[in-house]
Amino acid sequence: MRNSILSHHETGFIAGTMLKKYLLVFSLGFLSLGLLSNAPLASKQQIGMFKNSKTCVVFEDGISFYNAYIKDAVQKYWKYTNYEFIDQKEFEKRRTDSKYTFIVLMEGAYDKDPGGVSYRYINLVLGDVSGNLTRMPEYCSIPLSYSGDNGVDYEYVVPVIIKFMQIHIKNLEKNRFSMSLNGLKYYNKTGYNDKVLLLNKDKMASNADSPEKIKTIYPYVVKLMTAEEIQKELATGPPNTLFHFHVGPPQDAGAGKCFEMIFDIDGNLYYYHFRKITNDNPDGFNLKDFNNII
Repeated sequence: MRNSILSHHETGFIAGTMLKKYLLVFSLGFLSLGLLSNAPLASKQQIGMFKNSKTCVVFEDGISFYNAYIKDAVQKYWKYTNYEFIDQKEFEKRRTDSKYTFIVLMEGAYDKDPGGVSYRYINLVLGDVSGNLTRMPEYCSIPLSYSGDNGVDYEYVVPVIIKFMQIHIKNLEKNRFSMSLNGLKYYNKTGYNDKVLLLNKDKMASNADSPEKIKTIYPYVVKLMTAEEIQKELATGPPNTLFHFHVGPPQDAGAGKCFEMIFDIDGNLYYYHFRKITNDNPDGFNLKDFNNII
């Protein structure tokens, strides 16, 4: 849809430090904002407006698998507001109207990202009378993939993101100030001793890519699995289970940022962290991440 980095990713929240200018282009069906100014976090009043809005789920041109995933997840799990599926042309008509909220796929790059690597986010925003995409009040943004990734290995996380958005809105109503300071790190928890942690074995850093290495820091139960195996496991509704979701650039990029998230199947976020990738601190969930959650 749109290349957008949302407002507070540098504090772990809705988006990172946004760029100072924006350029509107079309690419692969995305309404691309290559360079952006900060999108505002929804005010208390705008948070209150959410429950009376109609939520428009915006389909992507040319990304049929994303449309299928988001449609299925919303139909099964979206309970907070009335909703409707719309295309990008209809989004252009409605984006100035604050009686609508939108679940949209946005895309953008950090202004400090060394390689200019851009990422896609699922965002929840409110229509804004200005018609300026960078001013649409934002409720939530979750990184989904880097922009060059045309794979489909995020299918298992989309339903959980839809559940999380609804939890997040309720928390914003009560704790907006604290959440604006801490961002998505507001949710970070420790002490997973009674949980099974499913880890994507293809998204682990080299210092944490085996049970033996993980045990040096993290003593609790883990399972190293492929994305497909995680999806199958989650489909059984396993109790006391958490799972890892990773977003990062291609392996040969040598630059960019990676995002590490841990959810449960009910949409609760247990861990959110992002960092710059360097030669000394390569991509993937690493021992420092394990140290953060024990």
